[in-house]
Amino acid sequence: MNKNFNFLPKQYKNSKLKINHNYLSSQFSDHNHILKKISKVVKKNDFTLGEEVNIFENNIKKLIGAKHVVAVGSGTDAIFLSLKCLNIKEGDEVITTPFTFYATIGAIVTSGAKPVFADVNFDFNIDPKEIEKKITKKTKAIIPVHWAGKICDMDAIMKISKKYSIPVIEDSCHAILAKRYGKFAGTFGRMGCFSLHPLKNLNVWGDGGYIVVKNFQDYKKLSLMRNHGLVSRNKNLLFGYNSRLDTIQAVIANHLLKKLKYLTKKRINNSYYLDKNLKNFKNLEIIKREAKSTEVFHLYCLRVKRNKKSVLKQLIKGGVDVKVHYPVPMHLQPAAKYLKYKKGDFPITELISRETISLPVHEFITKNNLDRIISIFKKIYEK
Repeated sequence: MNKNFNFLPKQYKNSKLKINHNYLSSQFSDHNHILKKISKVVKKNDFTLGEEVNIFENNIKKLIGAKHVVAVGSGTDAIFLSLKCLNIKEGDEVITTPFTFYATIGAIVTSGAKPVFADVNFDFNIDPKEIEKKITKKTKAIIPVHWAGKICDMDAIMKISKKYSIPVIEDSCHAILAKRYGKFAGTFGRMGCFSLHPLKNLNVWGDGGYIVVKNFQDYKKLSLMRNHGLVSRNKNLLFGYNSRLDTIQAVIANHLLKKLKYLTKKRINNSYYLDKNLKNFKNLEIIKREAKSTEVFHLYCLRVKRNKKSVLKQLIKGGVDVKVHYPVPMHLQPAAKYLKYKKGDFPITELISRETISLPVHEFITKNNLDRIISIFKKIYEK
């Protein structure tokens, strides 16, 4: 029998651990209500780019003050389609961070371009000064990643964009409702890309994503590209792709949007409670918070400067689903060998990758859960 390469849900939830990153059973405990809404879609046969998709796009526009929104099949597709909308092709270069999820780089590579990495700062986000060093005549786009829901230094990045006439595509997949100086993630650059993957702050029952767009011509082109370039059943304006947000998934997204501000506030409150109680341990390094920014904590990341393996082991032993996002940066992944980067090329990224751990802070984490996590750190560091 051939080996099955599908990933199974058990990788996301460990029943032996009491404080898990995965919270989907609790979040969708009202699934019967959602299924009733889905049954209406089934009865109407409204499966592809249906009414609920229109409603979702308009809801996002109102939520963050966006001019245009295009719902697509995934966050990865959102980045890929944005690149293709800019006519990115083979031989072009796209500058981004090596400290990101694989999808950012995969979208660049499958668009035909070469990913060019720029190191990060200790806030885990790409360093604008490093971006400018990597610009060449082949540079056709910059993709900053708002890691864990903290917006990059977009003022500096947009100045670079303007100076060199290079468009910015924001990877905002972690950053729904994040703000910097009152402005939402995804609204700084030419496009902002978001994911609706089940483990994102705003999620659905499979894959999904959307693109926030400023320019009407980009909006029109992206709307065509996601749907084969069709304007009608019998008229094709361009040869595009199949990347439509399913109407059924839009039902779920619209349902969860009503809870989004609440669950975001819970993540923020839980994260600041951990900040307050973990900040004085000398072997832990917490990211500096900016007073005029709103982080949404898709992940709560901190650096463990000593004995990381032991800390991970003791947290797991204490029932905490601690994770590492991510131990191997993109430039050192097997898939990136052809780019010919080597260990030491991006020292801050590599240091952060060695030291970082992620703790669960979602809306179903209780104060008792947080106190349990804090007590384990106390046992570790107050021996």
